[in-house]
Amino acid sequence: MPLGKDYDRQDCALARALEVVGERWTMLVLRDCFFGVRRFADLRAHLDIPRAVLSDRLATLVDAGILERRPYAAGRDEYVLTEDGLDLWPALFSLARWGDRHRVGPGGGRRRFRHADCPAGGADLAAGAVCPACGTLPAPSSLETRALDPDDDDGTRPERDDAVSRALRRPHRLLAPLP
Repeated sequence: MPLGKDYDRQDCALARALEVVGERWTMLVLRDCFFGVRRFADLRAHLDIPRAVLSDRLATLVDAGILERRPYAAGRDEYVLTEDGLDLWPALFSLARWGDRHRVGPGGGRRRFRHADCPAGGADLAAGAVCPACGTLPAPSSLETRALDPDDDDGTRPERDDAVSRALRRPHRLLAPLP
């Protein structure tokens, strides 16, 4: 019997949030949207996600007002984060940092995030997505992400070769369209 999608007996904001973003794959879809992946085919290729699952997750996120569908060519749509979706950035960042500390192992994760528009010169984000140089919580559009320095890579992680992975090997502004 499949699990339900709601927590109707829980009077809790976290339960309400999980009804929208708590399914498997959803946070990875959102991560890629923050990276600038907007098109179905690119999301599918980068995530290795089944077509039906991706269609369902995107429909759920659009219905919840987290993503917006926008036409980019005849009969083709892309998916763009709404203001509600952008508000998820600190939670997504914090969950990724938790994974770096407790699930990835020595050396942490594969990505760094820098406050590119920092008036104090910028630095890699600290816990809670705060810039340690200026003490602010920068908007995703003012952040640059870059891959782990190759000198810090221990070589145990597989190298992906899809278009999105190749584009993300170079420094890139969050929300700027890829690839």
